[in-house]
Amino acid sequence: MVDVSQHDLVPEHTVLDEDVLNEVLEEYDIDRTDLPKIERNDPALPDDAEIGDVIKIVRDSRTTDQAVVYRLVVE
Repeated sequence: MVDVSQHDLVPEHTVLDEDVLNEVLEEYDIDRTDLPKIERNDPALPDDAEIGDVIKIVRDSRTTDQAVVYRLVVE
């Protein structure tokens, strides 16, 4: 079986700690539920991701070198 999360084209996905998450939410003046969603069964998610966690995704970008996005894990 292929582990999709280890593929070269899949960007880095990491679970945010609560203290870092609070800083991000304050910076953007939003609630956790305002974030875009990602389903728990998405094969790119880390194994330790649980429903309610926020995932930081770092993608390569032609204009900014790296783009950081956040997703809320849902069922």
